[in-house]
Amino acid sequence: MKSKSLRLAASWVLSLLLLAFAPAQAVTNVVNQGLPVIDLTIGKATLKAEIAADDRSRTIGLMNRFSLQPDHGMLFVFDQPQPLAFWMKNTYVALSIAYLDADGVILNILDMKPHDESTYPSRGPALYALEMKQGWFREHGIAAGDRVRGLERARMRKR
Repeated sequence: MKSKSLRLAASWVLSLLLLAFAPAQAVTNVVNQGLPVIDLTIGKATLKAEIAADDRSRTIGLMNRFSLQPDHGMLFVFDQPQPLAFWMKNTYVALSIAYLDADGVILNILDMKPHDESTYPSRGPALYALEMKQGWFREHGIAAGDRVRGLERARMRKR
């Protein structure tokens, strides 16, 4: 009888632990889907960017994806210019991030390592952050000071 009570108690505790950790695991496996997509231009380069414009989509970003299509990325849109910093928790693809001011001018570009939880900061108040596969900006000759065109569509498509 005592053995049966201990097994029942152990089973109950194990069930509670599984329930406690299940929601956290489920959140870490979420992938952004169905976000609006716009075309952007930087110099002669064109790209398609998913728009992450609310807290939930910005928090998930490109987490839990294992690849990106060529010339595809994600544009993070904020309500006002502010110092920004991103990290790569639960992100499997090596990315480059360009921080943009309110006029769409690139402030700085940084290469980010997968699963790196250190922060990659903007060099000033940014209204946008554009993530692309690592090296994309360099391959297209894009640098700080260049302007991204098409951002007005991102503000209009914001959820």
